[in-house]
Amino acid sequence: MSPVPEPEPTGSLELRVARQGGRHVIAAQRHQGALRLLRPVYLDSSGQQCVIVVNPGGGYVGGDRYRLTAEVGEDASALVTTQSATKVYRTAGRGVLQEQRFIVADGAVLEVVLDPLIAYQDADYLQRTSAVVAPTGRLVLTDIVTPGWAPDGSPYRWRSVLLRTSLTRPAGEPIATDTLRLVPDEDGVAEHGFLGRRTHLGTLLAVAPELDRDAVEEVHRLLADREARVDGLRAGVSPLSSPGLAVRVLGPATEPVHELLLDVHAVLRSRWGSQPRLNLRKY
Repeated sequence: MSPVPEPEPTGSLELRVARQGGRHVIAAQRHQGALRLLRPVYLDSSGQQCVIVVNPGGGYVGGDRYRLTAEVGEDASALVTTQSATKVYRTAGRGVLQEQRFIVADGAVLEVVLDPLIAYQDADYLQRTSAVVAPTGRLVLTDIVTPGWAPDGSPYRWRSVLLRTSLTRPAGEPIATDTLRLVPDEDGVAEHGFLGRRTHLGTLLAVAPELDRDAVEEVHRLLADREARVDGLRAGVSPLSSPGLAVRVLGPATEPVHELLLDVHAVLRSRWGSQPRLNLRKY
């Protein structure tokens, strides 16, 4: 019996960023279906390419499949972001799958700072992210999960949100595996206080040679200070097995979670260069 072929993705995007002389440029790109790139921009004087991914459809629905692949060559630098929040609507039947693959060469920097994921009532979303980072490469990944609108006004009406992230070295040596699974009906996230009034959840994963124990302590101090000043905010940081760290933030709204992750990101940038705190200028 012949195997069932994989369905064509709803949208796919592949890009490769390379260093050419003193510039960082998109050396190759390919897109299909409902994913596009806006024209790259430069947000500061570093020459880093800022690549903005666009979904013209406006949101994800049942059965959608998306693939994003980004490769950053040796000594090149790229920032990948989205034009707006990722909205996952009611997914009757099959859920939504988003696959992301990132490759970071030696001396390269890849920062993936996405707008929030908004899960509406009856949404079923799976995101699989894999990243291969060379020993002197630098990677930052952020995600924010937020509840979408529901007719009864309650915040946890999605069916399932599952984010799986795997970080490895080029030879296959594992760096970290992170799984975030939120199933309100099974987990009782509101009743058990896992989220409660802290309705927004942010994650930052970073790998870089400069992210030693001292960097983890600096981030810890930042998180503790912010917790003391912002009501309803909770955050923590852990070191990874290779130089790197993982941050998780719970907050009452998008803005305090987003701003805190940007502040952590700024600390990381200061460790390996002179770029300022990120300002995406979207709003």
